[in-house]
Amino acid sequence: MKKIKISKYIIAAALAFSITSCHDDLDLMPNDPDIITENDVFADATQAKFALAKVYATLALTGQKGPSDDPDISGVDEGASQFTRSLFTLNVITTDESLVGWGDAGLPNMHALSWGSNNSFIEGMYYRLAQTVSFSNSFITNATPLAENNEEVSQFIAEARFIRAYAYYNLMDLFANVPLVTEINNTLPTQSNRQEIFNFVESELIDIQNTLANPRSNEYGRVDKVAAYALLSRLYLNAESWIDVAKYSESITYSNLAIESGYSLNTTDANENGTAYDELFLADNDTNGAQNEGIFVLNFDGNNSRTYGGSTYLVKAAIGGSMQPADYGVNGGWGGPRTTSALVEKFQSSQNDSNGNPIAWTDKRAMFYTDGQTYDIAEVSRFSDGYAVTKFKNKKSNGNNGNDSTGEFVDTDVPVIRLAEIYLNYAEAVLRGGGGDRATALNYINALRTRAYGNTSGNITNAQLNLDFILDERARELYWEGTRRTDLIRFNKFTTGYNWPFKGGVANGTSVSDIRKLFPIPINIIAINPNLTQNPGY
Repeated sequence: MKKIKISKYIIAAALAFSITSCHDDLDLMPNDPDIITENDVFADATQAKFALAKVYATLALTGQKGPSDDPDISGVDEGASQFTRSLFTLNVITTDESLVGWGDAGLPNMHALSWGSNNSFIEGMYYRLAQTVSFSNSFITNATPLAENNEEVSQFIAEARFIRAYAYYNLMDLFANVPLVTEINNTLPTQSNRQEIFNFVESELIDIQNTLANPRSNEYGRVDKVAAYALLSRLYLNAESWIDVAKYSESITYSNLAIESGYSLNTTDANENGTAYDELFLADNDTNGAQNEGIFVLNFDGNNSRTYGGSTYLVKAAIGGSMQPADYGVNGGWGGPRTTSALVEKFQSSQNDSNGNPIAWTDKRAMFYTDGQTYDIAEVSRFSDGYAVTKFKNKKSNGNNGNDSTGEFVDTDVPVIRLAEIYLNYAEAVLRGGGGDRATALNYINALRTRAYGNTSGNITNAQLNLDFILDERARELYWEGTRRTDLIRFNKFTTGYNWPFKGGVANGTSVSDIRKLFPIPINIIAINPNLTQNPGY
């Protein structure tokens, strides 16, 4: 499949037609007059495709000309405001999967679960998702007349509606009650509740599924109808947690549709020293077989789509201590996030050090750097405390580095939804009483474990398949991919019932208030729009 370049070059072409950034209207009121205003942008399908690239780019890039130059969002560190980096901060650093040693104002509060309504990292995510909604709305409004006699543009609109639905999915997950805005207007929007946002996301995904491209027929990096199936699988899995209505049978229905649509687990190990699993997170994961598993993927290119978020963050921020940046295809490390023993202990070890701490694992998904790193964490700010994570690399399957010869920016594409997750969704929904077939669920789980172990030695029996196992298996399969906080909340183990190192700011971890299941609506947003009510406890 041809890879669509969501790059600074396509964006530059789009900008020639006056597509520029959002500035002060990031209260989910997409009324910026600079967004997609020239008719020339929609003169034909080719020009409309440039504009669509900018809609996708809201989830990948941070500005118009590359990092640190004309950012989309002002007042927030540009790299930290990039979508997948923000998702990591809010959905990974807040859990047992990671903590970070940097002392930036508000960042230590994320793992300690002690943030306030003026936290700039939370604000950056709200702004980023608001911008995605804003650009999507502008594209949909302006492309609609052209779509009347153009099937290709109708598909573009469906893709923009998917991106908007995905933005609202995250807003609902993180903030619950936000304005629902689907048209360009100049009035302050009112606040919608979580049920209304849920209904909107659900109805949008159902409505567009048949307009999106057929499975595996779109350009790599653009969504097809399987992305709608997969996001519905996720949505329904979380329905009871979010709207107090169980929809596990619906999750099974859409999991089946996604699973049966032509995507497949990557079982190819193109590097004899690696595994089929690690191929998913290498710099050529658009061509090495991983593309067959990636249902929704954000594209990054070290030369053409540069950001200090995305995979550049996932690779470089995780390098420190005695780690050699060249081993990971980059020119340096930032010495930031590591993992906690609570995640490490979920993997079956094959070798321990003299202190009895694991340093090798039979489950090859356990990609940890232990040399000079302590298993237990005494000081959060010290990189050597906690194992480093080597899951993402700027190396290709053949051992070569990514495309940027300087090693400053990373090529690795970031998976948002993989087929492996849908296997896990199906199994969990079966165990939660949604119907389906338990034997099929077991087969899906063992397919993941066969890949992880390289053989059937890690496979489980029917008696071992339960919800606790599923939660741990999700951690083993999906760690650092942005799903953990949502999973822990769904299993009622985020605020209480399960502790990890430095949860709540305490070395051994402690329970926190249930208000932490939601993030506050940023205080600046409340100040802009008096129609909004703050989430409870903030």
